[in-house]
Amino acid sequence: MADEQANLFSNDVGRGPVTHFIVGKVAAVFFSSADSFYKVLLVKVTEQNIDWSEDEIVVTGNFADIQEETTYRFTGKPVTHPKYGMQFQADNYQNETPTTRTGLIAYLSGSDFPGLGKRTAERIVDTLGEDAIDQILADPKVLKPIGLRASVQATLIDTLTVNNGLEQTIIGLNAYGFGSRLAAAIYARYQGETLAKIQENPYCLVEDIKGVGFKKADQIAAQLKIDPQADNRLKAALLTEINELCVENGDTYTTAQPLLNQTMQLLENARNIQIDPSKLADQLVVLAKENKIVGDENRIYLRGLYEAEWRVAEHLQRLLAADHDEQLAAHSVERAIEHVGRASNITYDDSQTEALKAAITAPVFLLTGGPGTGKTTIIRGLVALYAELHDVSLDINQYKDKPFPILLAAPTGRAAKRMAETTGLPASTIHRLLGLTGREDGPEEPSKELDGGLLIIDEMSMVDTVLFQQLLTAIPSHMQVILVGDKDQLPSVGAGQVFHDLLQFAELPQIELTTIYRQGNDSSIIPLAHAIKDGRLPTDFAINQPDRSFIACNAYQVNHIVEQVVARAQAKGFSAEDVQILAPMYRGTAGIDQLNTTVQKIFNPLKSARQKHLTYNGQDFRVGDKVLHLVNSPEDNVFNGDIGKIVGIDLANDSHNESKKDQITIAFDQNEVTYQRNDWNRLTLAYSMSIHKSQGSQFKMVILPLVPQFSRMLQRNLLYTAVTRAEKMLILLGDVQSFERSVTNESVNRQTTLTKRLQQVFGGDSTSEAAEPTTTGEQSVGAIDSDETGSVKKNGTDSDGPTDAPVTNTEPTRSTILTPALVSSGQIDPMIGMNGITPANFMPQVTN
Repeated sequence: MADEQANLFSNDVGRGPVTHFIVGKVAAVFFSSADSFYKVLLVKVTEQNIDWSEDEIVVTGNFADIQEETTYRFTGKPVTHPKYGMQFQADNYQNETPTTRTGLIAYLSGSDFPGLGKRTAERIVDTLGEDAIDQILADPKVLKPIGLRASVQATLIDTLTVNNGLEQTIIGLNAYGFGSRLAAAIYARYQGETLAKIQENPYCLVEDIKGVGFKKADQIAAQLKIDPQADNRLKAALLTEINELCVENGDTYTTAQPLLNQTMQLLENARNIQIDPSKLADQLVVLAKENKIVGDENRIYLRGLYEAEWRVAEHLQRLLAADHDEQLAAHSVERAIEHVGRASNITYDDSQTEALKAAITAPVFLLTGGPGTGKTTIIRGLVALYAELHDVSLDINQYKDKPFPILLAAPTGRAAKRMAETTGLPASTIHRLLGLTGREDGPEEPSKELDGGLLIIDEMSMVDTVLFQQLLTAIPSHMQVILVGDKDQLPSVGAGQVFHDLLQFAELPQIELTTIYRQGNDSSIIPLAHAIKDGRLPTDFAINQPDRSFIACNAYQVNHIVEQVVARAQAKGFSAEDVQILAPMYRGTAGIDQLNTTVQKIFNPLKSARQKHLTYNGQDFRVGDKVLHLVNSPEDNVFNGDIGKIVGIDLANDSHNESKKDQITIAFDQNEVTYQRNDWNRLTLAYSMSIHKSQGSQFKMVILPLVPQFSRMLQRNLLYTAVTRAEKMLILLGDVQSFERSVTNESVNRQTTLTKRLQQVFGGDSTSEAAEPTTTGEQSVGAIDSDETGSVKKNGTDSDGPTDAPVTNTEPTRSTILTPALVSSGQIDPMIGMNGITPANFMPQVTN
């Protein structure tokens, strides 16, 4: 096995004819990552073939449990660090296990093997010879004649096995080209079976490891000489493309034609080998049998998204059907509304009164409305109204030993903060409310069961299908739920358009607020937003207003004009926190990346060479910088879209830095978080950000460039969302045609079936046709793109479809020959073996 591994992971894999190496003894481990195998070592050089004359050199790379005073051979390349000078960047290594009698005795009597002294080590080497370690690993019984104590023998065997196994695993992962984080994730998943798993089926990485894509797995498979038409390869490509199609468009399902066409392109482009389309169709059927995908009519779902839509519908039916102990009388509700209005010095008009009355008496209620229509006023009113009707104190200090009866939450930290500020009550992100870790490597269920009487969720348009299902799962039947949002904003980043779909289902109690209240005499931003929502630009669009300006320019002028506008805003007292540039795309002269660099120079210039700063991923981070957190990190109470400020940068060689690691400390609204280098990929500069990332936030001044180069992103809901982020001042840049194109380009609804599931569940048809796909007249999961003659379209050309692929069918009266024409026409059921299965078979029972 050792010889096979040596051949498989030879130092020549993936490199040119010259292999740089260093051999030396590890003098010190300067840095060892807590969550990966990345280490920084100081090595005393005994042999090398690089241009290096010093006795010691710093070596970086992915290593297992490196032992100080142990000799290793490192292969890789010399690099020059801008701060620390010459280093050796190792892409692999091997333990130069001692092979002489003296070396073996010193190794076995070292600190790795407690209880095994020098004399015992001598007996082992004298008995077994200079290949003693290999013999022990091959058969531990060879130690029997030596007469070791049982505890010492167990320690010796375990340590040799672990050291050798982990080391060989990391060497193997290095040879495959995995970085420190992925290597750690792969080893954490497969442990000692890592290399065997990969060699047997490298495509398992695509499903099991977040961050390993099909192309990487395919490169490994090619190295292992795995057949390009192997079943595992075809299935991995299909799952990759289902994910791509749903992620790219935010859909919860796709259909056979785009799925199979894109999968064929992926497979053939990756290896430049023609793929048999019938085999690809077969593997789509196999994925259905393995319960990884679900077919419903002509729709194809990942199982998780399919189940999530069903569960959302079932939980909403449960909440609406629940018996509430207390039925509120209409007259008591009206009196309470009047009392709350007087206490708040607000006179509710008829539409607001109707919204309050309907919401407070419904088990589940949807409230939508554009900017300035009073959603926040209604939320505050509902909190006070609930307290009035249920004799609840809003003094949270009285609830130290029991849960507060009113729960407030939103998808982002900034939106939750706004809820807390407007209501005077605690509010949190949905992830934190549910105890979700926010990890992205698989499905996750809430770790907390909610308790209380009323739950209000704001910014519902940002909530995706999976998160909403997780939320509903945790809500007890006795709790009232009020969902608030703006239906015209951008949908969630994740799959689905939950709020939109819920509003399409008339059986869910709902009201849309349309009267505009927040509009002063000089305000023009809110009327602009409502005009955009209605599909038009106002006649005064290009005429400067007290709170809104338009500056005509092309893409190459945007950066220069933004520079002037921001400098003028700073001169007038606006801070970096007040000003936010929003852009649809990252790249280009008018993109987010370029604008971040430009605005950073204004708000936080590098004043001297002594000023602390760090460069990472092409961005320069400085103390005082405005930064954006890019993922959910509930353990730190920081979430995707949260904006913070760098308040400290500690370099590894700073005398006061006890950690001896480069690190950045960032202050967010709720706390301070320190980021080690391996967490910096969670950060980016935030002077400019995407419109999607700005959802749930408000800024005093918004600068919005739209130019033709953004053409594929120019849509009405994108423009509407950007405009509604501005509180006081809105600066629009670009050409009028781009804004007109955005307004007239109404975004296409996503492909979802949540509304359909609601209709089925509430209509009593919970045994969906998804469970028993149609077998005549409709495409199903196994269908592949076919023209009228039944020939398969592959990469834009026609080829004859297979006619000799037998399929065992549950109904022998049907044909057993799978052809594109028969599958496409529905005459053959590709969901073999799934007859009679309904969603109830795989959904847990809901207990109240």
